[in-house]
Amino acid sequence: MSAAPLKVLVVDDEPPIRKLLRMGLSTQGYDILDAPSGKAALELIGEKPDLVILDLGLPDIEGLELLRKIRERNEAVPIVVLSSRGEEAAKVQALDLGADDYVTKPFGMDELLARIRAALRHQLQVHGERPIFRVGELSVDLVRRIVRLGDKEVKLSPKEYDLLRILVQHAGKVLTHKFLLRELWSDLTDAQYLRVYVRQLRQKIEQNPERPQYILTETGIGYRLRAPE
Repeated sequence: MSAAPLKVLVVDDEPPIRKLLRMGLSTQGYDILDAPSGKAALELIGEKPDLVILDLGLPDIEGLELLRKIRERNEAVPIVVLSSRGEEAAKVQALDLGADDYVTKPFGMDELLARIRAALRHQLQVHGERPIFRVGELSVDLVRRIVRLGDKEVKLSPKEYDLLRILVQHAGKVLTHKFLLRELWSDLTDAQYLRVYVRQLRQKIEQNPERPQYILTETGIGYRLRAPE
């Protein structure tokens, strides 16, 4: 198993465009949700996508109004507008309403993928996170969800990746057992679950899991990820 893929919500009323985006984004490891209408898009926002690709020419809700509604429901999600309307005024209006980028149809898949990566990197930077975290031989690409030890990619389960990401977000800080349990499971209080995943993660990223250099134990309190020097 690898880390849970990023979810991208594609909102477009043209089936060929949705098919093209589903195929192109799936090959890059993204998990796709698609919506043929504004109403469907607003329902799928509850699935907490990591990014939205939004066509402005929808049949049921005016595109800019839908953009405003999505932004009201999720202030942080990156939104890349995809539209056949290339005039400057439309772009300015969409960006002013909270879009992160604006791509004009027809578009190239490589360009769109680059815009998606840029929007995801920008979101991380806004929240004070490095797009790529490095300490020692360990690197974590928070945009692509790729973990490497030296030049070797490390395959993590979704829960192992979630644990590592939380540690990365708070690198250098002691995180209590209670905090980590709440972030990872919400309803579990037995620290033994946490110890199992910490042990599994150490087996994959530590040169010597019995004498870890990255995930450090704070006895009786919790864990701390070594901060970059």
